[in-house]
Amino acid sequence: MSAIRIGAVEYLNARPLVYGLDERTDLFALRFDVPAKCAALLHEGAIDLGLIPSIEYLKGSNYFIVPDMAVTSQGPVASVALFTSRPTTAIRSVAVDSSSRTATALLHLLCARWFDIEPKFVTMQPDLSAMLKRCDAALLIGDIALFTDHESQGLDKIDLGEEWTAMTSLPFVWAFWAGKAKAVGLAQLAALRTARDRGVLALDAIASQYCAHDAEREAVARQYLHENVTYEFGEQARAGLRKFFDAAHDLRIVPSAGHLRFY
Repeated sequence: MSAIRIGAVEYLNARPLVYGLDERTDLFALRFDVPAKCAALLHEGAIDLGLIPSIEYLKGSNYFIVPDMAVTSQGPVASVALFTSRPTTAIRSVAVDSSSRTATALLHLLCARWFDIEPKFVTMQPDLSAMLKRCDAALLIGDIALFTDHESQGLDKIDLGEEWTAMTSLPFVWAFWAGKAKAVGLAQLAALRTARDRGVLALDAIASQYCAHDAEREAVARQYLHENVTYEFGEQARAGLRKFFDAAHDLRIVPSAGHLRFY
């Protein structure tokens, strides 16, 4: 079987899912991009399988999901957050990270059903200072959100994973592997499971390598990988994903709630 083209999110939280895959050149040609780019490449057919933001699954045509693995959180996720110096009820405008898809959809949902606000959304590059000069709050994702020292800047950090679980009592599914029906074979599926299993056992090594020569960031990364994100995709996570899709459809964020299809 020839190697397939796969695209992974470049952030820390994806590294346990791709642990060692760069060595499997017989099965995969691997590239890294921001979440929005991963989704765009899959939609364009430039890659065969993508670690895509969960909301992007609904924008594809007959995508299937690799079972039993995803980037999920139960409670605080730490790497998807709204930064502001204002009370939530006083937020009238939000600058959203242009790299984001799922987080932006989730924030729309939380504003409508949890925060009870209707702010204007402005898409910007992920530059916290510039975002807060223009808007009352800034939505950041990934490494920038994780490693930003908000307290030193006098900002509150509203964790979207925490807010989702408080509202629903369910996990949130941020990203998963998806592709067309015949994009992957049994060998690739087995290799993806092995990578995830090995990655989960190597969280400290991943944090150390990812944050080389920066002990402070490494400590944050270790805590994050151990406490904030998980890589299972069980029944509770599936229930959380279905609830997210249904709510996004109800609010007309997406045209359809879709169906979960697995390889």
